[in-house]
Amino acid sequence: MIEPLEALQRLRAGNARFVAGTPHPSPRSRLQALGPQHPFAAVLGCADSRCPVEAIFDQGFGELFVVRVAGNVAGAAQIGSLEFAVEALGVRLILVLGHQNCGAVQAALQRPDGLPAALDGIIDAIEPAIGDLLPVAGTEPFEAILERAVSANARHAAEALRSSSALIKREVERGQVAIASAVYAFDTGIVTFLDQRGA
Repeated sequence: MIEPLEALQRLRAGNARFVAGTPHPSPRSRLQALGPQHPFAAVLGCADSRCPVEAIFDQGFGELFVVRVAGNVAGAAQIGSLEFAVEALGVRLILVLGHQNCGAVQAALQRPDGLPAALDGIIDAIEPAIGDLLPVAGTEPFEAILERAVSANARHAAEALRSSSALIKREVERGQVAIASAVYAFDTGIVTFLDQRGA
């Protein structure tokens, strides 16, 4: 079990390798991951097919516990999965990872007609994060508003993990778990870390 700051440094270093195109020479293989799992971090990411979390952080089998859902929202199923990672697997860092041009965040900003009704819950979960941006959505370039909204949504999901889970909140307050948020850029491959709270 590694400390939260070391886990964060591993993610930073892995992303640097990914951006540079110099992957780890011996990533953990499928066979090395047989037996009990011991991931060093958990990531709540978006379901977007262009955001393969393990690749973005240059990690092998069994190194990350990944939960993915459109808009990287922290709903009941996602929180329960991350509670399992903390309680049963000993994970000490949770990262919420948003991404550039997130379609779910864009939908929450624009509320276009014709969206599947099943997406309403996801959009409803995003709207509190971007409420301050809605009044200015028509006064600034939309790309800039969307970029700010993606960051705000990642921070909001991280805060939801702290406030909606008694287990995670307890471990953060005890200094055993840290929660961070970040945004992945498609065009550069760079993950920008936004904040970190906890240990």
